[in-house]
Amino acid sequence: MRNNILSACGAFLCISILAYLNSFDEANLWLIPPFGASMVLVMAAHDSPLAHPKNILFGHIISALSGVLVFLALGFSFITVGIAVGLAIFLMMSTKTVHPPAGANPIIAVIGGQGIDFVLMPVAVGASFIILFAIIYNKLLNRKYFSFKD
Repeated sequence: MRNNILSACGAFLCISILAYLNSFDEANLWLIPPFGASMVLVMAAHDSPLAHPKNILFGHIISALSGVLVFLALGFSFITVGIAVGLAIFLMMSTKTVHPPAGANPIIAVIGGQGIDFVLMPVAVGASFIILFAIIYNKLLNRKYFSFKD
């Protein structure tokens, strides 16, 4: 029960900070829904390979980039949403950076008509924040999350 509460508190704190930053920066979005799912992994399944920092960062970046590139090349349609998600999965698997929450990024990119800046902000910056937070929070709790030896 204690671990459940600490995991929930960690997710609350990290997402609240991102939401707070989001509320002050009208030019940039700091928070996207896939980050909530990423928090489930780094707080509740922190020892899973899917929660590894490399998977979080590159999974989110690759998926967002897939969506942006498909949108820029082909525009929006029900087919391009599917192509973008399929491409993201293919690339994450090929690079061994599978991170399931990142599978939502191409949908956001295509439906929202996002440009290349979306990949940097909020995706890369937000994913980096989540990783840093997870490393520190899990270290404070003496939970195995990530070590530079991994």
